[in-house]
Formats: sequence, structure tokens, C-alpha cells
Amino acid sequence: MELLYISAAFLAGFIALRCKLPPLVGFLVAGFGLNSFGFHSTPALTTLADLGVTLLLFTIGLKLDVKTLLNKEVWGGATLHNLLSTALFTLFLVILKQLGLTMFAEMAFNQLVLIGFALSFSSTVFAIKLLQEKGELNAKYGTVAIGILVMQDIFAVLFLTISTGKIPDITALGLFALPLLRPLLYKILDKAGHGEILVLYGVILALVAGAGLFEIVGMKPDLGALLLGMLMAGHPKASEMAKSLFNFKELLLVCFFLNIGLAESPTLNGFLMALVLMLLLPLKGILYYAVFHLCRYRVRTSMLATLTLFNYSEFGLIVGGVAYKMGLLPGTFLVAMAMAVSLSFLLAAPLNSMSNKLYTEAAKRLKEFDPERLNSNYKLIDFNHAKIVILGMGRIGSGAYDELESRYGKQVLGIETRTDSVELHCKQQRNVIHGDATDPDFWERTINNNNIELILLAMPNGTANIYALEQLKSRHFHGKIAAIAKYDDEETQLHQQGVDAAFNIYNEAGSGFARDVCEHLHLQIATIKTD
Repeated sequence: MELLYISAAFLAGFIALRCKLPPLVGFLVAGFGLNSFGFHSTPALTTLADLGVTLLLFTIGLKLDVKTLLNKEVWGGATLHNLLSTALFTLFLVILKQLGLTMFAEMAFNQLVLIGFALSFSSTVFAIKLLQEKGELNAKYGTVAIGILVMQDIFAVLFLTISTGKIPDITALGLFALPLLRPLLYKILDKAGHGEILVLYGVILALVAGAGLFEIVGMKPDLGALLLGMLMAGHPKASEMAKSLFNFKELLLVCFFLNIGLAESPTLNGFLMALVLMLLLPLKGILYYAVFHLCRYRVRTSMLATLTLFNYSEFGLIVGGVAYKMGLLPGTFLVAMAMAVSLSFLLAAPLNSMSNKLYTEAAKRLKEFDPERLNSNYKLIDFNHAKIVILGMGRIGSGAYDELESRYGKQVLGIETRTDSVELHCKQQRNVIHGDATDPDFWERTINNNNIELILLAMPNGTANIYALEQLKSRHFHGKIAAIAKYDDEETQLHQQGVDAAFNIYNEAGSGFARDVCEHLHLQIATIKTD
């Protein structure tokens, strides 16, 4: 049975990919299609889906900057949106009840409030998956969205604790001692190597030390995986561990999206209620944008973060399930919520794939803040006397920086999206500043950039490099541009977009290795002449 499900997911995902849609749209469609033929989710598929979500949150924790959550814009914005959306959704449902809509006519006020609360959440899995596919997990709007989602997860824990009356065990206080174990966990990671033991250690940390431990003491398992990932985020090999888990996690997440379509059998009443709930989705987006605007973010940050969160959350199903067991909601709501979540994914996925185009059009109508009124995160970016700029200071960017600095001195400038990475580079005496090269607002905030003669696009995600190249071309940059690529089709696309030089990192690694060996070992092997 599972083989049929996976085959259907591959076929639908492949078609979606060829239609320039995120593959997860295909996975959702495959689930609905199988459900319509009488197939349903299985315990094995559900288990694999849960494991995928747990690993996803763990890997996000490995990359998450804790300082993001401490910003008042994050915790304050998440709280404000949750309160406003719950209130407005409840008001809308009360109006529908007063109008005599059958599906809401018999519901009490507290039931409508509960539905409004369930609809206020956005999907962590869906949003992060989209950000990863776009290579913008560390972009400003990406970090804002993730911060909001983490706060919503915390709200979820509080709700489940209060509503079920299940107070965490007294042993939960022992979780505060987890930071004391960090030196030991770090030491084990140091010795874990780079192969299958590293992957296995990541799985143990996520599923056993994180999710398992939190579940034992009566806490939300997924939150445990996220927090343990954050605990390990400061280790130099944290990024390597996240990359080693990537393919395994992606495969399991296929089961998650497939499982959504398979989980509930659609009914006519459920479908009609789902359509009503979809009418509330634009209101949810407007509230997100209003909250971000209140925080004085730039239009692009506000709009793209809104599109990322423009969906309903699978958490709504958990709320509905708990409420149904307590007799607070009818069973028809569970079916309606499952369909509304899926429909919101199907709507949000193509919108996010066109997010930059939508922003370009919307920016003509939406008014930007004056520079002095912008959020403190938006400062003018001074290139000073730099003549070479490297976008993306990972391992490749760092290596390029050191080589170019040895040749041209202090005329090299690095730009990196992660603030913790920027701080590390600065400690190593590199001239690196924080910025998102894929953000049009980033280039609008740059000054003294007319002296730039060479820009290197060294971001690990090919899509990000291509979009940064488009930004440079749209601003008529006259210097030279070089970029890295992982695959031949990426290299071809970069040349088509007008890059001056594109380097396949895998091909260039071999030639660079041979060249370095010849230079360091001073090889003088006689060449053989051939006719």
C-alpha cells in the first residue's frame, strides 16, 4: 500500500515541478486523489510524517538565531496577530451564525472562539519548506516569519496544557538543566565524524533527546526537537549536521503532505464549511501585513513574510481533535479544517513561487516608510572603499575572500544573511556585514557602491544567486559578476542571465585541487609529446 502512495506522490510531484510549482502541491493533490478512490492514511505513513516534522523542526533549530525571538517585533507581533485574528475570525463567524448559516447555527459562542483561535495559526512545516526551496531561510522576511511561527508553537503548548488539563510532570523542571549538558553534546558532535554516525547522532538528538524527552515529561514533542536544535546551533558542525539530515528529512516530509490529503474523507458539508473558512484567509493575510507594517518593516519584508504565513496550520487539526474529544466541536469541523488547511496550501504555494513578482507590482502602490522611520534593522549599508564584494560567506565565500584579500588587500567586502555568522567573521578579522542580496531593498540602502568592480555570487542556493543576479542587472551594474553553481543546468541559466563567469563547484574542485598540488609540490614532470 505504501509503495502505491509513494509512487503517486512522485508522479504528482514531478508534474507539479514541471509546471513550475512546488512539488508539495503535487503531494497534496496525490493525497486527495487517492482519498477519492477510497484509500486512507496508514499508521506507518502517519509515523513517517510525524518523524519528518520532528526532524524539520530540529534542523530549523540548528540554524535559528535565538536573538530573533527576543525582538519585541517577533514576540509582540505574534501575540498581537493571534489576539486580533482570533477576535476578528470569531466576529465573522458570529455574523454568519446570526445570518442563519446552517453549519454555524447550533454552535455556542465558546465554540466559535475556539474555531477562530485554531484558524489564527500558520503552518510551520509548510512555511519553512517554502523558504528552504527558495533559499531564503535566512532572509530578513524569512527570519521574521520563523520567529512568528516559533512563538505560535509556544502558544500551542500553552493551549494544549490548559485545554486538556494535562499539566507537565514535575520532572519537566529538569529540562532547564539541558543547557548544562551542552558541553557533553558538543564533545560527542566533535567526535561524530562526517558520515552516517553524524546523521544518526542528529536523529538521536531530534527524536530521543528532544521530542522523546519532552513527551515523557508531558510537553509538546515537536517543541522539544526545535529547542534541542537551538541548543546545538552554536557548534561549528551544526550546519553540517543540518545538511546531512536534509535528504532524509525531505523524504519523510513527502509523507506529511501526502498524509494531509489522505487523513479525512471529504463530505459535502465539510467542503462547504471549508470554503467559508477560506473566505477568512485574506483577512488573516491583511492582519499579518498590518502587524508587520506596525513594526515598521519595509514593504518587501512585510509582504513576503505575509505570503509565507498565508495559510492555515495543521495545528488547527490538533485543536479540533482535542476539542472534539472534549465535546466542544462537532466532527464536521475536523473534516472542514482538514480541507481548509489543504486548500490554503494549494493556494499559497503558487503565490509564494511568484512572491517577488507580486512584490514588484505591489510596491508601485504601497507606500514605503521614510528612512528615518524604518525599523532599526534597516540601516544604510556603506560599501566604503571596497572594490570586490562577495555575496554569501559560507565555506566557498570565505575561501574566496581570503584568496582575494591576499591578492588585493583590504578592498574586499563580504555580505552574509546570518548575524551570528557575521559576528564570527568579524572576530576572524574579515570585513563582513549583514545583508540579504536577494532583497531589492538591500540594494536601495547601499551607498558608495559605484567603485565595485567585481561581485561574486557565492550563496549556496542556486535560486538565490540567480535572483541576486537579476537585482544587479535591473540596477544596471557595470562591473564583472561571477557566480557558483552546483549543477549544469544552474550554470547554463546563469550564463543565460548574463553572468560574466559561472563555476561549477564540483568540477572546479578537482581542477583547483590539481593546480594547488602542482604549485605546492613544485612538480616538474616532463610532458609527453603526441603526434
